Amino acid sequence: MQYRHLGRSGLRLSLLSLGSWVTYHNQVDTSAAVEMMAAAFDAGINFFDNAEAYAGGHSEEVMGAAFRKLGWPRLNYVVSSKYFWGLGGEGEGVNRRDTLNRKYLMQAVDGSLKRFGLEHLDLIFCHRSDPTTPIEETARAMNDLIVQGKALYWGTSEWSAADFKAAWDLAERYGWHKPLMEQPQYHLLHRRRVEQEYAPLYESTGLGLTTWSPLASGLLTGKYRGGIPEGSRGAMPGMGFLREGLTNPARNAAVAALEPIAAELGATLAQLAIAWVAKNPRVSTVITGASKRAQLDSNLGALALMERLTPEVLARIDAATVAIAD
Repeated sequence: MQYRHLGRSGLRLSLLSLGSWVTYHNQVDTSAAVEMMAAAFDAGINFFDNAEAYAGGHSEEVMGAAFRKLGWPRLNYVVSSKYFWGLGGEGEGVNRRDTLNRKYLMQAVDGSLKRFGLEHLDLIFCHRSDPTTPIEETARAMNDLIVQGKALYWGTSEWSAADFKAAWDLAERYGWHKPLMEQPQYHLLHRRRVEQEYAPLYESTGLGLTTWSPLASGLLTGKYRGGIPEGSRGAMPGMGFLREGLTNPARNAAVAALEPIAAELGATLAQLAIAWVAKNPRVSTVITGASKRAQLDSNLGALALMERLTPEVLARIDAATVAIAD
């Protein structure tokens, strides 16, 4: 396993990490989580990503139960959660969802700590931006959560570069803990934000990236070229918003063009896609997901592929994907 610093911090994350979106509670119970997290940890993974909204808080409960069963020293792993949407339950108050106001953030983190059974979280993220709450209010609340010892570092997820810089500048001005990291979607068919919009931030703020969806929700595995398979992520209740992208003919044609490249390298399409994201030195860690141990083991095989992604191979990958990437 390789390890990279998270932005300009001293914290080092495994280049591949394990996330819980969609899978934990919905497809992965505590027993399966223990099995996969143990295998991931044995392979060198030290970062486990979560969010308050995943499975309405149940994902945090499953991961927390797994941590207790595994009994690892707290210093040996890094865990995150993210905040904006709330728990998604019926009858939530106006200050409990779709917001980054101070009241919500302070209480939401307390809820996560209870569900995880932890005294602190290592990383906390603003899961989306909130145009109705002043960035100053959000940045100060995140600083205060760190001062109170409930979190160690804070960052954002899917924020614009302008909003991230505004939060960073406010923290710089007032001596608050600055946002350290962004969690953007980044894969072969979704590049612009990481490679262009955020480019000025890497040097000016020391921005680190914990990227998500390296497989484009499974599109880059090739399994959606014939439609939506039964039992796949695209077929799950609540995942309808993904289906148009998963069955897009142009995107699936690009996936088909990647197949011979992967075959020549002795890799799967998924391994090629993950290795490509990891190859970017701006990426601190690539968050992967798995509902079965075999998927986790296969994803880990991407690490051995990175050195074979020569400039010539990367050029061939670009030729197949750049024209339709957003």
